[in-house]
Amino acid sequence: MCSSPQREEDESCQSDQNCTRRISAQFPLAVTLLRMDILQVLTLCCLIHGSLQGVHQRSLYKELMRNYNPLERPVSNDSHSLTVHFSFSLLQIMDVDEKNQVLTTNIWLQLYWTDFYLQWNVSDYPGVTNVRFPDSQIWRPDILLYNSADERFDASFHTNILVNSSGYCQYLPPGIFKSTCYIDVRWFPFDVQRCDLKFGSWTYGGWSLDLQMIPADITGYIANGEWDLVEVPGRRSERFYECCKEPYPDVTFSVVMRRRTLYYGLNLLLPCVLISTLALLVFLLPADSGEKISLGITVLLSLTVFMLLVAEIMPATSDSVPLIAQYFATTMVIVGLSVISTVLVLQVHHHHPDGGHMPQWTRVLLLNWCSWFLRMRRPGEERVRLSCPQASEHGGGSRSPPHIQVTNGNLLYLGFRGGEGLRCASPSDPELLQILEEVRFIAGRLRGRDQGEAACSDWRFAAAVIDRLCLLAFSLFTSLCSISILLAAPHFGEALSKDFFS
Repeated sequence: MCSSPQREEDESCQSDQNCTRRISAQFPLAVTLLRMDILQVLTLCCLIHGSLQGVHQRSLYKELMRNYNPLERPVSNDSHSLTVHFSFSLLQIMDVDEKNQVLTTNIWLQLYWTDFYLQWNVSDYPGVTNVRFPDSQIWRPDILLYNSADERFDASFHTNILVNSSGYCQYLPPGIFKSTCYIDVRWFPFDVQRCDLKFGSWTYGGWSLDLQMIPADITGYIANGEWDLVEVPGRRSERFYECCKEPYPDVTFSVVMRRRTLYYGLNLLLPCVLISTLALLVFLLPADSGEKISLGITVLLSLTVFMLLVAEIMPATSDSVPLIAQYFATTMVIVGLSVISTVLVLQVHHHHPDGGHMPQWTRVLLLNWCSWFLRMRRPGEERVRLSCPQASEHGGGSRSPPHIQVTNGNLLYLGFRGGEGLRCASPSDPELLQILEEVRFIAGRLRGRDQGEAACSDWRFAAAVIDRLCLLAFSLFTSLCSISILLAAPHFGEALSKDFFS
């Protein structure tokens, strides 16, 4: 009877929905201890599960490696070919060595295949979805870069192979690859190079290993300061050798890149244009300055120095002449011809009157036609033209005779030739004859000097006309050669738009 009220209270407590809350309020310490026990139980369960997963992974490795032979081709039937999918990720173009014709790239290879002997049931090994093997412990395809220029030949870093429960293997070895590449420098520095990277199995033929191509990945490519990556197309091909009937497949990726020309334009082309312009100033320099030949030789030596700089960059090949070498060579020929023309101009300018008179055809061609075409006038020609009408007005229709008038005291001699008139005019004939001879000698010397100066003036004016003709001809020839050579490059417009005006 005494316990009946307690029993009723217990039953009412069980029927009450807030029983748990009341117990928690009355016995907080007991509830806390109970919760701690639950956490410990859960932790223990997790530890037991983790240890079981480690046991499963360990047993799976032992099971897979029990009878595994890395030399055996992993197929269910030896008559079947094993398909290997191949690609790579291009990360960076590190260097293009034109002189040695070697391309250096940073590449991650991508190889995928299915290993028949590396399969398991996931339910038998809970929590183990994939495993990793060193590439030396399981079979892997011997894919190599055929045109490798590396000292070790195989420059890839050997990493682990990731295998899932279906036997699907993923092998992603990175590496710094050096490959041989034919560098066509014909259009340098406006050139586009195409370097092939040929991959294939070294020992397996097409009947044993079927190599299939996956497009190259360039999403993680790092831009290069000298080259712009255009595209990386790939192609699969098969080759038959005389030794075997089966084909040997290979995958070739072509790295197409365009040279950025801003550096070469500012450091090579622009100085060459300025120097060739200085060569034209040789024809504007006066012949009496004595610096025409010096300027021409200096310009020629400057172009030679730049030509040597270009020769150090280019490979020693005779297949083609670089575009910039053609431009430099043409400019050097123009400057050389300008020096030769300057020598001829100086020879004409300093022509001595006693060396001979100017031929009539030279006078007509240079002094008349060419000077009229070039709008050139002799120094002082305007002054002479202005003074001629005044002289004709004062002279009227009669001219004074071209005889010499001599005054000797009160004696005037005019219009007489020889000594006959003097003998009749005065008794002092010997003295007058001597004076007359001296006057004639002086007049002849003056007349000869005037004629020599006139001849020298003709030769100097002819030299000036030749100088102006050379300036016009060489300016036109230099402009045409520069434009025709530079515009001959197939990617000249693209280089200007992307490198100089971008």
